[in-house]
Amino acid sequence: MIQIKVFGTIPPCRNCKRAEQEVQKAAALFPGQVEIQKLDALGPKAEAYGIMTTSPLIVINEEVVSIGRVLPAVKIADIIRNALQSA
Repeated sequence: MIQIKVFGTIPPCRNCKRAEQEVQKAAALFPGQVEIQKLDALGPKAEAYGIMTTSPLIVINEEVVSIGRVLPAVKIADIIRNALQSA
């Protein structure tokens, strides 16, 4: 199971909403293989990654893959695919 954490502001800004939408699109290509968590970028779980930003942050299997920008679903799907192949 691939774990994706999407950190964003609460309430979410436009980029945080887009980041979550792109993660959802990518995850839909791998039914039953991806778990998504939406978390507060200013919360204690974000601090564990040493991130001090309110921009979108995407973590896949405990690896930070995007900080402060929205990755397209195609790129996220590639990362998921590679993680599944490595497992």
